[in-house]
Amino acid sequence: MSSLMSRRQALLAATALVLNPAVARAQDWPAARPIKAIIPFGAGSSTDIIARVVLDELGKQLGQTIVVENRAGAAGTIGANAVAKSDPDGYTMLVNSSSHTVTPSTFTQLPYNAEADFAAIMPLATIPNVVVVNSAKGWKTLKDLVDAAKAKPGTLNYASAGAGSATHLTAERFRLSAGFEAAHVPFKGSSEALTEVIANRMDFYCSPINAAIELIKDGRVTALAVSSAQRASALPSVPTTIEAGFPDSGYEFWIGAFVPRQTPKAIVDRLHAELTKAVTSPVLAKKFADLGADPMRISPSDFAAMIKREIAANATVVKAAGIKAN
Repeated sequence: MSSLMSRRQALLAATALVLNPAVARAQDWPAARPIKAIIPFGAGSSTDIIARVVLDELGKQLGQTIVVENRAGAAGTIGANAVAKSDPDGYTMLVNSSSHTVTPSTFTQLPYNAEADFAAIMPLATIPNVVVVNSAKGWKTLKDLVDAAKAKPGTLNYASAGAGSATHLTAERFRLSAGFEAAHVPFKGSSEALTEVIANRMDFYCSPINAAIELIKDGRVTALAVSSAQRASALPSVPTTIEAGFPDSGYEFWIGAFVPRQTPKAIVDRLHAELTKAVTSPVLAKKFADLGADPMRISPSDFAAMIKREIAANATVVKAAGIKAN
């Protein structure tokens, strides 16, 4: 009887594979060919650096080559669109930043739906933005900055790494929560923005920690608060903006992995399991610490729910801040 049952089970399994090619693909994945990971920002960006560190470890675990392709342009939408339109077979991934949830509000027409056209796998890491000021100003707390802004309304300015960027949205969430006016001055990236803060031409900048950490250690800029929900492991003595007394001021800058929406669930689940293993490995713990990054371990469904919430929240901030759509 047991032999007969085994043959029946094998027959049923084989039939299922014939009738459902997606199941067959999921079982074979990723043996067929190398995986392509599209990063919609340039080489050397925070997204690119974290992606390459994690994907290198993922490739070793899977025993498969992962080819990284930087397809930058249009605030990350060119690369994202390429993945949205690719075959849902697990061989094309998107590693995007939290700007994925901003572009639906800053572009009047996207060629894809940021929520509906992707299967969210998981955030790989969060790199908190840190509010930094020129140390010569003497501001020691976030309240000092706000008090200075309110004492002379409209006189302060702040830098960003581009209109609609995570650094811009971080500053606007903080500014709106604190209730002060400040002029926004966009730059091409963190290096240029930090140079302007050091030169005292910009009053503050919400910088990715990895870009500012050495300047903070050298005392050239002062870290007033971080934008994340929890304190950053790289700056444990620096409070969050919410701890500093400004509700609804947080902004989580994350870097996450996606695949096209119709990718088989078995592949999504396998990717989630392997990525979780990678970001919690001792090898990456050291690299993340050096980059000022912290792992984020949540399920695909929780990540998808987070995406939905952030798209709605960012739409409110974009409207309140008067950020013009492209």
